[in-house]
Amino acid sequence: MQWETVIGLEIHTQLATQSKIFSGAPTAFGAEPNTQACAIDLGLPGVLPVLNAEAVRLAVRFGRAIEAEIASRSVFARKNYFYPDLPKGYQISQYERPIVGRGKVEIVLDDGTIKRIGVTRAHLEEDAGKSLHDPGLVGDGQTGVDLNRAGTPLLEIVSEPDLRSPQEAVAYARKVHQLVRYIGISDGNMQEGSFRMDANVSIRPPGQEELGTRTEIKNLNSFRYLEKAIQFEVERQVELIESGGTLVQETRLYDAVKDETRGMRSKEEANDYRYFPDPDLLPLEIDAEFLATATSDLPELPDAKRERFHAEYGLSEYDASLLTTSRELADYFEAVARETGEPKLAANWIGGELMAALNKAEIEIGQSQVTARMLAGLIKRLQDGTISGKIAKQVFESMWSGEGDADQVIRSKGLEQITDSGAIEAMIDAIIAANPGQVEQYRAGKQKVFGFFVGQVMKASRGKANPQQVNEILERKLRA
Repeated sequence: MQWETVIGLEIHTQLATQSKIFSGAPTAFGAEPNTQACAIDLGLPGVLPVLNAEAVRLAVRFGRAIEAEIASRSVFARKNYFYPDLPKGYQISQYERPIVGRGKVEIVLDDGTIKRIGVTRAHLEEDAGKSLHDPGLVGDGQTGVDLNRAGTPLLEIVSEPDLRSPQEAVAYARKVHQLVRYIGISDGNMQEGSFRMDANVSIRPPGQEELGTRTEIKNLNSFRYLEKAIQFEVERQVELIESGGTLVQETRLYDAVKDETRGMRSKEEANDYRYFPDPDLLPLEIDAEFLATATSDLPELPDAKRERFHAEYGLSEYDASLLTTSRELADYFEAVARETGEPKLAANWIGGELMAALNKAEIEIGQSQVTARMLAGLIKRLQDGTISGKIAKQVFESMWSGEGDADQVIRSKGLEQITDSGAIEAMIDAIIAANPGQVEQYRAGKQKVFGFFVGQVMKASRGKANPQQVNEILERKLRA
C-alpha cells in the first residue's frame, strides 16, 4: 500500500537580544554553568518579569518578512509542566493569542517548482535550562542542570502540515534559517542551540483528508539529522501499521549514532499543560508607530534579491540562488561585480575558488582571507591580460595564504603574463623544430596533436604565455 507523508515543523529560533526576555541577565553563549541566571530566571519568590521590548521588535520583523498578521494585542500564558531544568515549574509562552498569526514561506522543490508552506503562528516564549550528562562535568551516572539558557528569548515558528517529504521539510527549514539571519533577528547558530527543530510526522492513505496519528521528534539541531530522523520515522510508522500494529501519539528523540528514533514520553495535549494567562504580565499591545519603526529597515529579502540578481546581472538561477544564500555572501558578490563590471566572472570565482576555500577551512564568508576588494583586484588583472586563468588560480591561493593582494603576489612571484608576440613566436619555432614527427601528424589531419604543442609552449613559458596568442601563432605556424 502507498502512503502519504504529512509533516509539520516547529522551529525554535533564539532571538538576537543582549539580555533575556523577562530579565536583564545576559544571553552570551559559552559562560560557565549557572553564571547567567538571575533571580527572575530562577523564579525566586517575590520577583516579577519585565518584557524585553527588543524581543518584541524582532518578532514583529519576522512577521512582516513572511507577510503574516501581526496581532495588535497578544497575551502571555503559563505553560505548566515539571522538569529539572524548568526552575519555575512553568514556562512563559503564548498560547491562544500569539504575536504573529498566519503567514507563508515559499520553497523551491527539486523540479524547480515553487511550493507555498503555510505558517500557522509564531509566538514568543522563554527557553528552559539544560540538563548535563557529561561525566567530566557532573560525574559518572549523575545529571547536572545548567540554567544559563533559562529565560533566553525564543520565537517558536509553527508551520501548517503542508510538507510531504523529508526533503521538503529540509528545504523549508533552510529557508526559515536563511530568513531569520537575513533580517538580523537570530544568528541561527545550530551548534549553539540558536536554531532547533521539532518535526511532527504522520502518514495517511492518499486522498484521505483526516490526518493520521502523529509523533513529534524533538530537538533536531542539523538539517541532515532532520532529514534522516523523518525518513526513519516514516519507515517505522509504515512498517508498524502494515504489520497490524497501532501507532500511539508520542514524543520521540532521534539517536544520530544508531540512526533511529525512540520513544521519550506520551505526547501531551494542550490541556495537559493547563495554560492560563500569566497574571504577572499585562497583555502586549503593539501600535502602528512601533510596527512601523520595527520594520522600517527590513532589508531586501532572499527571494527578491535572487530575482534581482537573475534579472540585473544575467546570472543563472543556480548562481543567483547560491549567491543569495546569506546577506554577507550577496553583499560580497555585489561589491566584486560593481568594481569589475563582470558579474558573471565574479559569480564564477565566488562559486568556484572562493567557496571551495571557505568550505575547506569550514568558515563563513565574513571570515574570508580574501576580501571582496582583493578578489576584484585579481579579476581585473585577469581582464587586462596581466595573468592567465591558470596563473590566476595560483595567485588566489597565495592571496588566501596571506601573501598580499593580487598585484603584490604577481609582482613578488614574477607571474606577469608573457604577451610579447616575438618572444612567444620564438618559443613556438623552437618547439616545432624539435618535434617534426608531431608536426607531420598534425598536418596529416590528427587535430589532437595541437594540444601537445600548446602544452609544450605553456611548459616552456612556465604557464605565463598568453593562451590566446599561443593558439593563434601555433595555428599559423603549423599550417605554413
